[in-house]
Parts: sequence; C-alpha cells; structure tokens
Amino acid sequence: MTANEYKEKIDAALETYFHAEDFPFWGLADSMRYSLLAGGKRIRPMLVLEFCRIAGGDMEAALPVACAVEMLHTYSLIHDDLPCMDNDDLRRGRPTNHKVYGECTATLAGDCLQAEAFGTILRSTLPAERRAACAEILAGAAGIDGICGGQYMDMIWEGQKLTYDQLNDINNRKTSALLIAACQMGVAAAGGTEKMLEAAGQYAAAVGLAFQIRDDMLDVLSTEQELGKPIGSDAQEQKNTFMALYGEEKCAEMVAKLTERAKQVLREGFSDFAFLCELADSMAVRRN
Repeated sequence: MTANEYKEKIDAALETYFHAEDFPFWGLADSMRYSLLAGGKRIRPMLVLEFCRIAGGDMEAALPVACAVEMLHTYSLIHDDLPCMDNDDLRRGRPTNHKVYGECTATLAGDCLQAEAFGTILRSTLPAERRAACAEILAGAAGIDGICGGQYMDMIWEGQKLTYDQLNDINNRKTSALLIAACQMGVAAAGGTEKMLEAAGQYAAAVGLAFQIRDDMLDVLSTEQELGKPIGSDAQEQKNTFMALYGEEKCAEMVAKLTERAKQVLREGFSDFAFLCELADSMAVRRN
C-alpha cells in the first residue's frame, strides 16, 4: 500500500468512533472527534499497520490497534495545547480544542481519548496475548517514562540551558516513545519475534529523534500556512530546542545520519522494508 492508501484506510476507520448520537453528553464526543479527525499525516497508525504486515500479521485485525495509537497521540496534542501547557491557539490550521470547546471539555476529551485507546485495543479481535502485549507497550509510552514524564521534564527544565543528552531525554519520552510503541505494537499484533521487536524499536528511535530535530527546524524555517500553527514560538518562549543548540546546518546533518541509521537497522529484522525506508526519507525533508 502507498502512504495515501494507508491514510485513507486509517481515516475511514477513525471516522467510525465516538459518534455524538451514541452518547447523551454529545458535546464531549464532538470535542473528541474534532481533534481526532482534524487530519494529520497518520504516521503512527501507518507504522502499526506496516510493521504488522512485514511481520506477517493481519492488517485488518490490527486496524483497531492503529486507531488506538492515534487516539493516544491526539490526547497528547489536546493537552499539549492547553493554557496550562503550551497555550497554543492553532493546531493543523484550525483553532485548538480548548479554543472551540473550552478548557474543561478539552481536558476531558483528552482524558477520554487516552482511556478509549486502551479500550479499543482490548476490545479488538486479536488473540488475547497480542492484545495484552499491545496494551502494555502503549502504557509504557504514555506513562511516567513516556509522554507524561517527557512533558514534565520539558516543563521543569524550561528557561534552563540544556545539553544534548537532556534534550534527548525529553525527546525520547515526548516524541520517540510513541513512535517506538507504534512500530512495536505492529510487530506484537502480528505475533512477531523478539528480533523483529528490537529492530522495530531501533528504527523508531532513530526516526523519532530525526522527527523532533526536523520539528525544531520547521519552527524556524517553515511558514504558518505550511505548518498549520504559529512559527517562531520556540524562540519567543525561549524553549530548549536542537535548533537553538546546534543551528540549521548541524541539525540537517543529524537528521540525515539518523535517517540512514533507521534504514540500516531494518535489515536486522526484516526482508521487506522499502516502504519504511521511503517513509523515513520523506519525514526527513517534510515541511509540516
């Protein structure tokens, strides 16, 4: 499948969740769908499906797992935009959730999406041991050593000049953790081997760091129209970024090396990896 075909498949599946008429408290479901269906590249669910495929699994059976990782990702974006966090007004070219529904509803929408992510996995038709493995992997990416821990580190170190290792510690939790989880959940959904899980994790770790460095670059080099949100906010808020630490040329070099590393490690666990190599290359030069 192509990236566009994957995206269409994932978007169609996500569309089936949380219809307002199914709930008496329609406003909460509407808020959840507003962010869940706001577009985006669907990289994380795409990774679930592709790693499931190359590990020998059934992509249709893994589709709820792919949707679940996008639910959890969406929760993190809603909370990241809240006034108590980054206080952003735009996300993907549209007003952020709290700007439309209010801070309280947006917070609950994020909470709900996180809970429903695990419910979606556990209610899937995968064998019980595969459901449990996927849920455990996702919990690790979401919790204290994942997104929440990374967000906390980002907050308490705000205003301090950080080293590469400290920046990488934050990124490993805020960005890479969920990318690693997506890749490994695809393997777990397929019942893949430990060798496959290891290769998937190494690929995602390299892609995840490259993704964050590119993100930092785009906050300086892109436009609001391309990015779908205000640019220059990192510098304005004196945030620690790889761009601030190293500059454009060094960052571009790091992204290129990490992308090559990601492509190399795939050979250690898989024989069919052309799509994933192309995906890594495309993320390295993305403009949004």
